[in-house]
Amino acid sequence: MTDSPALSLARISCAFGSLAVLDGVTFDVAAGEFVVLVGPSGCGKTTLLNVLAGSLAPTAGTVEARGARRTVYQQDGLFPWLTVGENIALGLRGVTDVHERERQQAELLALIRLEDFAGHYPHQLSGGMRQRVELARALAGHSDILLMDEPFSALDYQTRLRLRRELVHALAARPRTVVFVTHDIEEAAQLADRVLVLSERPARIQDELRITLPRPRAVTHPRVVEASERILDALGLREETAEALSVPAPEP
Repeated sequence: MTDSPALSLARISCAFGSLAVLDGVTFDVAAGEFVVLVGPSGCGKTTLLNVLAGSLAPTAGTVEARGARRTVYQQDGLFPWLTVGENIALGLRGVTDVHERERQQAELLALIRLEDFAGHYPHQLSGGMRQRVELARALAGHSDILLMDEPFSALDYQTRLRLRRELVHALAARPRTVVFVTHDIEEAAQLADRVLVLSERPARIQDELRITLPRPRAVTHPRVVEASERILDALGLREETAEALSVPAPEP
């Protein structure tokens, strides 16, 4: 990591008319750091990510980004009329040498283990496979900062687990600074270097948790479990979770 942060937010506020969404949010993201944003539904996580992406101007405050940014959304943005290989190639448009572009495309297909699907179209893939293609396209070419908005939330649990491992593997091969939005507490604890817990809207940072544990991490690792519990505490959900787990099964 370098001394200069990849992203700097200072006193960011954002409102849509009379609706205040963000209120004085301030934090830095170090180069190469993996930061996860969690918070109540509707608190402004996606709004904050859009401010970080530069696609939404804040009502007040300043944002500085040092490097090129790319965003991965919850629903993949693959072009249905292009093949897997062609969708990935879109991220390589800045690579002018044809042979180098083809080499990088093949490398990315191998990275997401979809070499045999280069000629397939998105509708021929599973949801998890489409998200892997979206990730490869985001990692293609020159980008320094990856912004991810609940990219795995529409998938089943087993697929989410596999894609977390895929993401860790991909970032080891092609390092990026990452800001990742999720509702999944376990996902946050399994992936993050640092978790920022947002309050109810208008969102403020109400807690911060650093997780100094190498990746990949097992969901059952004691420190992952401990981090999950601390995030639940910060969100005020520990008691609700305990009550839900203690509800007896209905009589047959």
